[in-house]
Amino acid sequence: MPNSRQSSAIRILLIRHGETEWNKIHRFQGRIDVPLNQEGVDQAQALARALKNERLVAIYSSPLTRAMETARLVKAFHPSTPLFEEPGLIEMDLGEFDGMEVQRWAQRFPDFRKRWLEAPATLKMPGGESLQEVQNRVVDTLERITQNYSPESTLLISSHNFVNLTILCHASEISLDRFRELKQGNAALNVLYKEGRKLWAEVINEQSHLEKEKEI
Repeated sequence: MPNSRQSSAIRILLIRHGETEWNKIHRFQGRIDVPLNQEGVDQAQALARALKNERLVAIYSSPLTRAMETARLVKAFHPSTPLFEEPGLIEMDLGEFDGMEVQRWAQRFPDFRKRWLEAPATLKMPGGESLQEVQNRVVDTLERITQNYSPESTLLISSHNFVNLTILCHASEISLDRFRELKQGNAALNVLYKEGRKLWAEVINEQSHLEKEKEI
């Protein structure tokens, strides 16, 4: 049974897309449109099965292929639930670093890497965004989306690593400089509640559905 706080709030199932080849080889992946690999499809299908009995009133997804593919696999169990492509949920703009292998980036930009490790919140990617800008964008997007729904509605949002982490920092009242304290695996599930402008997280980075998949 939901508690009184939950029953007056909108429930948000926030998911990250399944694995891509670039995730697998540790390559920066921002706005470049990389599809799911087979492992990512399997992960997304496992997540979809875990959510098949949820009463979803709407699904919102980043327009990038990897997020939309994941959202469509969830929607397969919810054929009457509308799916909306939402540009405000697109991944962080990594600018000049997009598509670069992580190890090569660390070797080429040691000074930037040092600042990224020490105080990342407002550090702007060359030609791209900062974490703070991403958080501002996605919190505004959540405000706009949730205005359309009544309390006790359940929404599903399919997005990306940095987008989800900035949302979770906001919900957990954690500084973006500490974002690494939170994790967001491929096909992870987070459960959040939103009442007015208050957002809080009940579940973060749940991946037990992937372990069950391996047992089959």
